[in-house]
Amino acid sequence: MSDLTVDPGPGIPDGLVIPAAELRERFARSSGPGGQGVNTTDSKVQLSFDVAASPTLTDAQRRRVLHRLRHRVVDGVLTVEASDERSQLRNRSLARQRLAGLLREALAPPPPKRRATRPTRGSVERRLQSKRHRAELKAARRRPVD
Repeated sequence: MSDLTVDPGPGIPDGLVIPAAELRERFARSSGPGGQGVNTTDSKVQLSFDVAASPTLTDAQRRRVLHRLRHRVVDGVLTVEASDERSQLRNRSLARQRLAGLLREALAPPPPKRRATRPTRGSVERRLQSKRHRAELKAARRRPVD
């Protein structure tokens, strides 16, 4: 198994390389397509990364990943699965891509806060005109009053 490379992006301008020693791969029998070979081939891949104990991440990065992926992390370990393909090799590649994508998104800084602004006069007038038009349409559908 080789090192996992996370491409550069917001929050990680130089990218990130996670050594293979910090990753753990497990294989299992996959449900789904595969014909007769589905019961004999361990094609499902589970790739785990211990975020809490990783020396590769800085403390700030570790906190950000653990906070952002708190629903996916169990006891400090982030696990992804891949069983989409019939081939174990392709599933290994898919699992690595998914883990790298999750880490890249989790390490990105939060977007800047939105500054509250008032609606423009024109947008308010357009909204009210639209409401009046809609009310007239609905009123035209009613039964005439005697």
